Amino acid sequence: MRVLAVDDELPALEDLAYLLRADPRISEVLTARDGAAALRLLDRAMAEGRPVEAVFLDIRMRGLDGVVLGRLLTQFARPPKIVFVTAYEDHAVDAFEIKAEDYLLKPVRPDRLGEAIRRVCAATGAAADVRGEFAAAAEDADTIPVELGGVTRFVSSAEVRYVEAQGDYARLHTATGSHLVRIPLATLEERWASAGFLRVHRSHLVAVRHIDELHIDSGKCVVRIGATEIPVSRRHTRELRDLLVRRARRVRSE
Repeated sequence: MRVLAVDDELPALEDLAYLLRADPRISEVLTARDGAAALRLLDRAMAEGRPVEAVFLDIRMRGLDGVVLGRLLTQFARPPKIVFVTAYEDHAVDAFEIKAEDYLLKPVRPDRLGEAIRRVCAATGAAADVRGEFAAAAEDADTIPVELGGVTRFVSSAEVRYVEAQGDYARLHTATGSHLVRIPLATLEERWASAGFLRVHRSHLVAVRHIDELHIDSGKCVVRIGATEIPVSRRHTRELRDLLVRRARRVRSE
């Protein structure tokens, strides 16, 4: 891949470029000290017919900061993949909205950078030997940044079984645990509708494929996902029941 590293601090830029060049999946590393220079390099690369496939981007920079630059890059006809590289944890939601491939915290560890490069390869198809979780990431790019022991990783919607509203936050429940993120449930309902998620209650969003049972007793409806029972509001009961019936018929016909 041909990539661009952007950071207004020269030592940090040189360190990042060194690590990128050491990876065999990277064919060329361009560098820029600010957002304006990055845009000029990207324009020139496209004019030469050798577009940059990924941008490794600092956030807090003089002039055009990384979040603004990232939003501009998403407007390109062929937008490069974006990986944020920053010393600050408080822009993970911005990264989610921009659909960045990864969010790395400084100082960058080689193994975390390697994981980010694998994600970019999976998303661009640049690596022919990408398999398993990275191939899945290419198919399901809608991910959410979560903090795990000071490291930001991205949880795919495919991993989430159900989501529980907690004020302006949402708790994502997976097979291995849960993660609290600063994203309203209504936002996830809209973003993940095409991924098979359905709002069943004012406080719950469920992945329909993970529903094990549906119970209706005395007019009250609940669904079971694993060992957890989730209430279904009256207004959503018929929609959910009809959807599950259609899915069951489709499975039987196959």
